[in-house]
Amino acid sequence: MPHTYVASYYHCVFSTKRRRKIITEDLEERLFPYLGGIARANEMKLLSVGGMPDHVHLLLSLPPTMPISKAVQLIKGNASHWINQNFRSAGRFEWQAGYGAFTVSVRDLERTRNYIQNQKKHHSKRSFNEEFRAFLERNGLA
Repeated sequence: MPHTYVASYYHCVFSTKRRRKIITEDLEERLFPYLGGIARANEMKLLSVGGMPDHVHLLLSLPPTMPISKAVQLIKGNASHWINQNFRSAGRFEWQAGYGAFTVSVRDLERTRNYIQNQKKHHSKRSFNEEFRAFLERNGLA
């Protein structure tokens, strides 16, 4: 077979350091498109982005040669640098060291997109800790 075909989708979740609620509406409005730019610059596709003041959800499609750890490192590193350059009033911005990355099948892409887009609704009923614990359990990690 002369071509390589890979469908590699991940639902990624990561939070601000110490889960500080510092992603304001103003920051979110500029940050989410910027995350898409980081993805494009690194041959990824950001299919959906959403979040809350203390964490972000991404639905990413990765190229076949990129491990998820590298993708998250590129996104978090570039985003925190950009935030620190452009939003100094918030103080030093940092992401939590860890992250969650869960594979998504093609048939679940739309459901995952909807989930990510409706974060504010979900979090009216469930905390970040409850949400993340449920992801870990659903994926056999807790």
